[in-house]
Amino acid sequence: MSGREYLFLRARHVKYFRRCLQVLPFTSVTYDTSRMAVLYFALSGLDLLDGLSELDKEERQHIINWIYSLQILPGNDRDEQACAGFRGGTTLASCRGESSCDTVSQLDCGHITMTYTALASLIILGDDLSRVERPAVMAHVAALQCPDGSFFSTRGGSENDMRFMYCAAAICYILQDFSAINTTSATKYILNSMSYEGAMGQGTHLEAHGGSSYCAIATLHLLGKLDSSLSRTQRERLVRWLVERQSGGGLQGRPNKPPDTCYAFWIGATLQHFFFL
Repeated sequence: MSGREYLFLRARHVKYFRRCLQVLPFTSVTYDTSRMAVLYFALSGLDLLDGLSELDKEERQHIINWIYSLQILPGNDRDEQACAGFRGGTTLASCRGESSCDTVSQLDCGHITMTYTALASLIILGDDLSRVERPAVMAHVAALQCPDGSFFSTRGGSENDMRFMYCAAAICYILQDFSAINTTSATKYILNSMSYEGAMGQGTHLEAHGGSSYCAIATLHLLGKLDSSLSRTQRERLVRWLVERQSGGGLQGRPNKPPDTCYAFWIGATLQHFFFL
């Protein structure tokens, strides 16, 4: 409304994120298998608000230890290493407590999104990643790539699309080791996912979407393929589609959809890769 002043209540946001690090309402029980992702969003929210100083050294170390307790430590067996990475929570873990498992169950496999959010959270907390089992994580990522270049989320099978492609690229970028990714087939999958609209869907012949476009462009950037993969015409069509997502003062993820705050990030961050913001 004209003349109305809107204030960003930073202190309340910091308090909310801090609370999410300790306890969640009962309505969030369905997120128990994704607690690692919840942790990442809470920590990154605090980081963006310059609120990490609210966490003392002991609390930071406690969170770091909790993250590492969810790392799957396989043996030298190739199949076991393919199940490595990080779990999303203790729900399906084959052990409990802050010490990692000595044995690995076939049903207790890492999840590529939880591995990405675990590594990102450790970096936010200032950890040096020295306790990350890098060879096992790389084996895990490699085992999840499909023949078409996309990625599953876990060894047990799942959807394979642009979301997990981004997670794989982010993991390899963080660990500075891209040996686990067939970058040629990954790049081909991304380009084949560009629809007639000019943006990317989750896969070939699927509707263009703000979130999947971000994952696609961010992946190309992380792989060092952004400049060489898209033609000038493809870039212009994509940028046009992105700026056309402005609707009602916000940004929508697809045509004819209401604006949503999350797409302010997906669309804006994609444009940022092309230095339009």
